[in-house]
Amino acid sequence: MSIVNLTNISILNNPSTFDAPFSFEITFEVISELQEDLEFKLIYVGSAESEAYDQVLEEIMVGPVPVGVNKFVFQADPPKVHLLPQTDILGVTVVILQVSYREKEFIRVGYYVNTDYKDEALREQPPPNVDFSKVERSILEDKPRVTRFNIPWDTNENQQIAQDEGMSMDSLPFQPAFGQIDTSALMKQSMDSAGSGMPRFGSMGAESGQQQGMEM
Repeated sequence: MSIVNLTNISILNNPSTFDAPFSFEITFEVISELQEDLEFKLIYVGSAESEAYDQVLEEIMVGPVPVGVNKFVFQADPPKVHLLPQTDILGVTVVILQVSYREKEFIRVGYYVNTDYKDEALREQPPPNVDFSKVERSILEDKPRVTRFNIPWDTNENQQIAQDEGMSMDSLPFQPAFGQIDTSALMKQSMDSAGSGMPRFGSMGAESGQQQGMEM
């Protein structure tokens, strides 16, 4: 079981404009002293067809981390538009938060992201070139997909503490920051958006990790 447990993630600016930074308030608990820093990475899936379009939006080291409950705000720039396929800018994609220790990932949290025009008329008849000033980004924050991985920690003593005192692998409560998002259209679009993108996301870590959360 993990020595570090995420206990809550709140998205601070949701929905937002497309060019706004991503902002996550992350709360986590450390149940035993760590010798190294934690690494947090945010990845934007640029295309369902190829990982070549994935963008690492931010990657930071957090530490030294004291034992107990810790909280910080993780901010990341929006994706670089010129690196995205034009046909994939609008619609549903995924952002992935990865947390690692000693270069080994131990938890991954994925969220659906819907990018579309705020105006219904523009959604029905979008202009040939995307007008980003009128585009809104919505993250489906109350339906995260969580995958955990078993990794070696610092010492055998830490391993025993993790087994004895860690949170249940089946327990990871996430609280939406600003109430409920209207998810009906988003979920319908995501399920209708051909299986190409969602299986690629769903397969990530499935072989070696334990998944929790709604099937996306």
